Amino acid sequence: MRESTEIRQQQIKSAVLNIIATEGLSRLSTRNLADKVGLSEGAIFRHFKTKRDIMLAIMQDVESELISELRRIALKNEPAPQRLFDYLCAHVRYLVEKKGVTILLFSEAAHLNDSELKNRLHSILNMQKQLVSKIFQDGIVAGEWDATLQTESLASLYMGIPISLNIEMVLSSYEIRLENFCERMCDLLKRALKA
Repeated sequence: MRESTEIRQQQIKSAVLNIIATEGLSRLSTRNLADKVGLSEGAIFRHFKTKRDIMLAIMQDVESELISELRRIALKNEPAPQRLFDYLCAHVRYLVEKKGVTILLFSEAAHLNDSELKNRLHSILNMQKQLVSKIFQDGIVAGEWDATLQTESLASLYMGIPISLNIEMVLSSYEIRLENFCERMCDLLKRALKA
């Protein structure tokens, strides 16, 4: 049965992330990708014209899946400490479910020296920082957290959590234990933020 282009594109994007997570970036080739999806190499390019188009589509997925979920959480009408916990857990859950996404995006943007890829990646990172900054600011205004703290610095500190999680996952071949990770990290953040 012939699958729709949309289904094939999703299969290709998933296979790209799976190859990176299980075999490493060096094993991401058109042949390996075609084998994983069950298509010919030429058929891959009927669904995406170039490798760059696959990267852009994956970035679009990050924007539509991760960023939209983080935005929804940041703008909820709940106390800032609860939103911070939900935000961190959603972020971690996405990275665990989409193994390889961060490695792929950073390496491709840098390796290809592609200004559009770099700009899109920069936009994704900035949006994450802006959204978590809003949570921090709301907590400061509500008197939950220390008013002398700078939200931009707090956002940079926060971003270290998903980045270090990614590094640990890659170095341990995605076999790290994540039990209570959100609780532990959020507890540390809240202690650092205390008024």
